[in-house]
Amino acid sequence: MKRMLTALSSMALVVPLVAADPPVPYPEGYRDWHHVKSMVIEEGHPLFEAFGGIHHLYANPQAVAGYAAGKFPDGAVIVFDLLEAVSADNAVTEGARKVVGVMHKDAKQYAATGGWGFEGFGGGDRTNRVVGDNAAGACFACHAPQKDHDYVFSRLRD
Repeated sequence: MKRMLTALSSMALVVPLVAADPPVPYPEGYRDWHHVKSMVIEEGHPLFEAFGGIHHLYANPQAVAGYAAGKFPDGAVIVFDLLEAVSADNAVTEGARKVVGVMHKDAKQYAATGGWGFEGFGGGDRTNRVVGDNAAGACFACHAPQKDHDYVFSRLRD
């Protein structure tokens, strides 16, 4: 038994480790990018628990070109800025930031998830990564049906 454990331990040292995808960077200055659209997910929607609130979508110049072409180039970044929706006095206004969701296109680095890296920054805090190594399960699985649109749900408005 001791020999088997020693052999397994030795093998573990020579087997190369599989590197995790590089972390998706925080999208500095995204609110100055092209505004793609806004939407509200209200109670009763199947995604309300995770994504209820006001969404503003932003695209960097590479992503804007990708929307026009139907295929996004490396370097494209799409951000959804999710805020609480506060209803009062017959108006819906923005509340606290819930998450800054990011899709970052790099076909080589994120090959396992359609060429996209995914991350969510809780409360918009650049150090509070809420997706991390679970991008394939937490994000890409939902985006996979959008393969014909390069895994992107949103479309540019006229």
